[in-house]
Amino acid sequence: MSDDSPELVGLAEITAAAQLLAPVAVRTPLISFPRLEPALLIKPESLQPTGSFKLRGAYNAIMASERAARQHGVVAHSSGNHGHAVAYAAALLGVRAVVVVPSTAPRVKTEAIEYYGAEIVTVAPTLEARLAATAELAARHGYVLIPPFDDRRVIAGQGTVGLEIMTDCPQADLVIVPVSGGGLISGIAAAVRACAPGAAVVGVEPELAADARESLRRGERVAWPAAQVQRTIADALRVEQVGALPFAHIRQLVTAIVTVTEQEMRVAVRRLAREVRLVAEPGGAAAVAAWLFHSGEMPAAARPVAVLSGGNIDPELLAAVLRTD
Repeated sequence: MSDDSPELVGLAEITAAAQLLAPVAVRTPLISFPRLEPALLIKPESLQPTGSFKLRGAYNAIMASERAARQHGVVAHSSGNHGHAVAYAAALLGVRAVVVVPSTAPRVKTEAIEYYGAEIVTVAPTLEARLAATAELAARHGYVLIPPFDDRRVIAGQGTVGLEIMTDCPQADLVIVPVSGGGLISGIAAAVRACAPGAAVVGVEPELAADARESLRRGERVAWPAAQVQRTIADALRVEQVGALPFAHIRQLVTAIVTVTEQEMRVAVRRLAREVRLVAEPGGAAAVAAWLFHSGEMPAAARPVAVLSGGNIDPELLAAVLRTD
């Protein structure tokens, strides 16, 4: 890395986050996907109280600025799951929360945000609109900003997923992770590579929203048009550009990024429900889809682990996916 590259999140930060999160986040198990060879282990973050991994980073970030958050409140922008996590964490701490969401956010996610008492501000479905609204609210009211991915406190919180994987399965030699803004894969890669330098971490994106893969190939962050990434069924992965700090982690610690089709994610959702008894949203199932359909594009592995990042799927969509053979 060059001298002007940001410092990567370290294992000490992730370990500290794990201690902070112990009474709040579920220590999700590793569950075997039956009848696959080699056996695939699933890390089901869908079992978190908010239905996704996002609670880890949101709570860690709020607690890092706890005094200011209690005094002024917090603001976040989110496609849904981060907002849900911020609302939940803020409710636990008695902190006011405002969440900026795109007009395309699924109702199942906005209802959860409202349930925990957060105020919702709806904007156009672009990252630019979300960032502008969040910045304006923070400037006007003094809210503490809780970013969804481009923040070392958030990355450290998400890194606890990787720390748990390596603690529970030290033999893990490949960890497959969905990629949106890059916070999750950054934290996991930091933890996994610190614990097992020879292990590989591979990211997964929808082929309709593959800005991170293109960025990794070109060696610089690339933004895709908002209208283009909105096409994917994986609403949790509709980010136009990976974050700057996450990209620094990806360039140094991530082996590759592969893509999956819309149909492949649907199949993964269906098979997870039928064969593993786990509910996954399309983006949450992306890593499993990658292993089912694209394992040949990844490093050979004897003990692969796929992160099921979220299960906040619209009930009607889940029913439609399950009806399809």
